Amino acid sequence: MILHGHLVDQAIDRTERGTFVKEIVVTRGATPLAMVRKRLADKSGATRAPVLLIHGFGQNRYAWHLPSRSFANYLAKSGFDVFNLDLRGHGRSRSFGGKHCKSVQDYYREDLPTAVEEVQRISGGRKVFLIGHSLGGLVSYAGAPYLDGAIAGISSIGSPYHFTRGSASLAAIAAFVRMASWLDIKPNPSVTMKPLGFTMSTFRRFAESPLYPIPLRGWHKGAVEPQVLAEHLKLAFDRAGLAELVDMFAWANEKRFGGVDSDATERFESMDLPLLVVAGTNDDLAPPASVRPGFIKSRSTDKTYRALPLGHIDLLVGRDAPRSTWPLVTNWLIERAA
Repeated sequence: MILHGHLVDQAIDRTERGTFVKEIVVTRGATPLAMVRKRLADKSGATRAPVLLIHGFGQNRYAWHLPSRSFANYLAKSGFDVFNLDLRGHGRSRSFGGKHCKSVQDYYREDLPTAVEEVQRISGGRKVFLIGHSLGGLVSYAGAPYLDGAIAGISSIGSPYHFTRGSASLAAIAAFVRMASWLDIKPNPSVTMKPLGFTMSTFRRFAESPLYPIPLRGWHKGAVEPQVLAEHLKLAFDRAGLAELVDMFAWANEKRFGGVDSDATERFESMDLPLLVVAGTNDDLAPPASVRPGFIKSRSTDKTYRALPLGHIDLLVGRDAPRSTWPLVTNWLIERAA
């Protein structure tokens, strides 16, 4: 249901602005989910197609929408009916009582169907395009096959189908998790990412220097302006559940997307929906070696793979994203929405 709405004048990219209809949407059910709906004000009555944005691990809706750079607004300006989702336990969904997940299955077995159902109800029953960043793309892969007839296509951005492949650091962490049989994920604490975001923002210069000891940063040096990066680290960094992190490393140890959930894996790979897989060649969290297998394994008759010279965060909000990732995904959507 739509709680309320109003007109807003917001940035698309730095000085480029637009006027949009902004509505706060909350789903029905035991675990309410919040979404921000955006449409271009002068085309709010006729849009190309509904699009559902799904953020990644430890993030929230601000991954798609910052005060100075907004992929969500770019899509709305391009004529789409945009729904920016906070998964359970994240962002505004947490304030409405949505508890954090017990496993990644909660996201694709419950949250995604609930969100898609609400989007279809509000947008006239039209099929929904899913766009997921990082874990959000994997949630789309796993959940779409259970939503027969409701999904128009999937675009994943920096989504590691074979998590840790191509990264020695992540592979080492996965091996540690595999050996740590003493690890008890109950009661599954949800840890705030805000201090991490603040620390990385404060010591950005150090994180981009040769002295930085961890080869995992999330963005490519110089690819995101300091102001934009500071906004992302402050607003988009949300909460991280131990259970979902363990799930992803378990998938890595199983050497397959979905881990032991072979049903989700086979359903995705046999699904014949339009698929766009985007990787960043400078992505240290989801290198192309981990992303491309999703494209290769898919048996879709309409599938596309693109690798861009960007990092994990850069793909969404980097300096070059408005001229690379954004038009790539948007043009792909326009062709299939037609």
